[in-house]
Amino acid sequence: MTKEITIKNITVVGTGVIGNGWITRFLANGYTVTAFDPDPKTEEKTRKAVERAWPWMEKIGLGEGASKDNLFFEADLEKALKEADFVQENVPEREELKRKVIADIDQYAKEETIIASSTSGILPSSLQADCENHPERVMVAHPFNPVYLMPLVELVGGNKTDSVYIEKAKMFYDNLKMKPLVVRQEIEGHIADRLMEAIWREALHIVNDGVASTEEVDASIIYGPGLRWALMGPFLTLHMGGGKEGMRHLLEQFGPALKLPWTKLEAPELTEELAEKVITGCEAQTEGVKMEKLEDRRDQFLIELQQLLEKYWPGENLSGN
Repeated sequence: MTKEITIKNITVVGTGVIGNGWITRFLANGYTVTAFDPDPKTEEKTRKAVERAWPWMEKIGLGEGASKDNLFFEADLEKALKEADFVQENVPEREELKRKVIADIDQYAKEETIIASSTSGILPSSLQADCENHPERVMVAHPFNPVYLMPLVELVGGNKTDSVYIEKAKMFYDNLKMKPLVVRQEIEGHIADRLMEAIWREALHIVNDGVASTEEVDASIIYGPGLRWALMGPFLTLHMGGGKEGMRHLLEQFGPALKLPWTKLEAPELTEELAEKVITGCEAQTEGVKMEKLEDRRDQFLIELQQLLEKYWPGENLSGN
C-alpha cells in the first residue's frame, strides 16, 4: 500500500498541442508546472499557447493560486523530474520512443510519482515494459483536444499497474474539473478513439465513393446524431428510439439490420485521389477563415455546450461510483 501524497508540482514531458493543453489546464487549476522538451523553441511556443488559451480559462473560472507565472522550463530531464509529484508524458506517438522516455522518467522520478501517458492508442502494458524501478505507477491518461476545455480523460492501467495509483489519478483529474473514465481492460485505441475511428473509416468510404463531400458528411453528424450524442451517447439515444419499451423494442425491431451491409469498417486505401478529396474538401469548408478563428469558435462553443450539458445532465459519473 502506498503512502498518501499531495500533488503540487507537475512535470509535463513533451510540449506539442496536447502537452501545451495539459500545461494550460494544470496552471489554471493552481499547480506549478515544469515543462521539458528537447525542442529549443519550446518555451516560446508554449508560452504563446498558454497565453492564447488563458482567456478561456478565465471565462470558466480559475482555480485558487492559478497563474501563468507558475510555469518553468528545464532542458535536463532528470532535473525536470526532481520535484515532480505527477508526470504527464506527451511525446510523439511512436511506441519505441514512448517506452524509452517513460523508462527514463521511471528512473529519475520520485518513488510515489504517478506517470501518466497521453497516448491515444498504445497499450499501457507496453509503455511500462522497460521500467525497472516502479512500473506499477505507470498508466495511460488519454485526453481530448483541446485539453484545457475537454473534460474526458481515459485512465487505463497495464498488467503491472497498481489500482491504488489509478484511484489517485482519478481523484487528481477530478480536481481538474475533468471526467476521468477508468477503462476496465486495456485495448488498442481505448474507448473513444475506437468509436471515432469507426466513424472516420465510414466517412472516408462515403467521400471516396462520391456519396457525399466532407462538408456534407460533417453536416450529417452536426445536425443529426451529434446533437443527441452530446447529451446521451449512442446507447441511450437508441434506447429512447425504442419508445416506452426502450432498447428491448428497438433490438427486436432493428436488430436484424445489424446483418445488413450498411458499413464497411475496413478503411479504404488512402490513395492520392482520396487524400486530395479530403484535403480540398476541408479547405473548401474553411476557405477564408483562419485556424485561430476556428479555434475561438470551437472553444466558445465547448464552454457553452458544457454549461448546457451540466444543466440537463448534472453530475454525470462516468465510472458508476
